[in-house]
Amino acid sequence: MALWDKVRQELDRAGKAAQGALDEGKIRLEAFRARQLADKAAQALGYAVYRARAAGVELQPDSLERLCDTLGAREAEAARYEEQLRAATERREAGAAGPDSTYTSSPYPPAEPPPPASPPPAADPHQPL
Repeated sequence: MALWDKVRQELDRAGKAAQGALDEGKIRLEAFRARQLADKAAQALGYAVYRARAAGVELQPDSLERLCDTLGAREAEAARYEEQLRAATERREAGAAGPDSTYTSSPYPPAEPPPPASPPPAADPHQPL
């Protein structure tokens, strides 16, 4: 039964790794969306300032404050997702570097690395391709 226990442990570990990758992917997607919203808010602010200057008027203070608040909120949301992503990446890397990440009880010696590849022969400029 030790074999089945080992198989079950490996399947559990693979399942956790897959779930971690899915979670990290979701966070990446949310961070990307938050960054897009922040970019759109910055674009709206830039357009509003440009249009006000082009018209030769001052941007309304309430509009300026609303646009700046929106941009600040979007930037904070993007930063929060990026922090979550950094933490998830660190957890994944710490888990991959753990002692269970490689087989240490193999009865076989480690495989030898393949010999270095030789460079391809130089092309003869007089032969057709």
